[in-house]
Amino acid sequence: MMPMDNKYANMEEKLRILEDLNMMYIRQIALSLQDSDIQKKIDHEIRMREGACKLLAACSQRDQALEAAKSLQTCSARIMALMSELQRMKEAQVMQRVARRSEGGLRSSDAGPMDDRQPCKGRVAISDLRIPLMWKDTEYFKNKGELHRCAVFCLLQIGGEIFDTDMVMVDRTLTDICFENTVVFSEASPGFELRVELYSCCSEDDGSAGSAPRKLASKLSSSLGRSAGKKLRTTLEPGACSPLSNGGGGGAPLLLPVPSIPGPKYHLLAHTTLAQAHVQDSFRTHDLSISGNEECSYWLPLYGSVCCRLAAQPHCMTKQMMSGSLRVKQLGGDSQSWTNVYGVLKGTNLFCYHRQEDMEANVEPAFTIAINKETRIRASEKDPQRTAQSICISNQYGGEDVTHTLEADSREDTHRWMEAFWQQFYDMSQWKQCCDDLMKIELPSPRKPAPVLPKQGSLYHEMAPLPSPSCEGLLLQDNAVSAEIRALLSSYYNDSY
Repeated sequence: MMPMDNKYANMEEKLRILEDLNMMYIRQIALSLQDSDIQKKIDHEIRMREGACKLLAACSQRDQALEAAKSLQTCSARIMALMSELQRMKEAQVMQRVARRSEGGLRSSDAGPMDDRQPCKGRVAISDLRIPLMWKDTEYFKNKGELHRCAVFCLLQIGGEIFDTDMVMVDRTLTDICFENTVVFSEASPGFELRVELYSCCSEDDGSAGSAPRKLASKLSSSLGRSAGKKLRTTLEPGACSPLSNGGGGGAPLLLPVPSIPGPKYHLLAHTTLAQAHVQDSFRTHDLSISGNEECSYWLPLYGSVCCRLAAQPHCMTKQMMSGSLRVKQLGGDSQSWTNVYGVLKGTNLFCYHRQEDMEANVEPAFTIAINKETRIRASEKDPQRTAQSICISNQYGGEDVTHTLEADSREDTHRWMEAFWQQFYDMSQWKQCCDDLMKIELPSPRKPAPVLPKQGSLYHEMAPLPSPSCEGLLLQDNAVSAEIRALLSSYYNDSY
């Protein structure tokens, strides 16, 4: 007959394995849902990209074409970022399966988040983007030379999330490129890398990367004859997948091949990467890496720096990480002097209210206990006269140690509170200076609709009618845009922020 101790030990082992299997099943479902969500986003951006291609092909005004080309560039970047994110998730799933097989089965650490603690996410906001320009004296002060104008915008990326700024027209009358947009990434990790890319397009010529070679080829073709000239033009014109039409030469990010559609094309002019170390609740200057040179049509004389405000709000600073009923021992009182409170752990404080209703009504807490990087917390030995284990929180005030003693309703509640405190300390250690004070982040204003030029008419009415029925009914004969294009354009600008 099996001893009772061994019997219960085997039952506990079976329960543990069953719990591990359940957690693995839940995690696989979560990963599958994430895969599906990313795939939906990719499909959405592909539709946006197709719509941008059609818009670019139909534009007759220069400013409208620049906006359409910007949309095309943004959609391509988002597709590549989402595909990279999906690839990383697939690789992580494969590595997990290989690790489990090599270890010959399940481990308790496969299931429990306690054994593999993760820091909380947070909001990261970048605003007040300023990029100083360094014009020559003859250009800026004496207003000499050809007026060089470029359309520029920024792409801002963390992981698979990409935002774009408004387009700005730049010439020698400006001393800084200013973007008024506030961009907020809502689910950033403390190890985030925020890539800032500045794209530029010359607004004088047709904007294609090979405009200069094509002009040269046109002159040569008239001299060499139609047949030889045609071959030369074919050789010099960049194709859809060439480096020229794909965003420029050195330093350009890998993007999807840009369709061979006549019209402006943007090129990477400068970039930088910001991380948690750059977060500070103030306006700061950061180094900028510049691509291209003065021979490029999209070139602008950048000073080599970018100024912005980079702020972060970890969720542990803005959300309730734990709440519940507590008893607090009065300072200086006897062992029987306890007060019932409703505690809320949020940010660097444990707020203690008389009642839960006071917290819900935004009434000032009865008192507050600091929970910061200098705080010490320990679970005391169980007092035989008390029904639950106590939690001791020690802080220094005016050079003196002050200890608050808390007690939960049960041992399980005490364990949950202790785990919440340890998680809070872990989050603070990962987010570092972002947890010293709560930084202010203003929500971005709603995205402005596509610009409409009063004298030239809107983009909708500038499109040419269908040349033939082979275009799948994209444009209506009355020069108005079809419901498909309206939906694509509206969805793109609504989803950008």
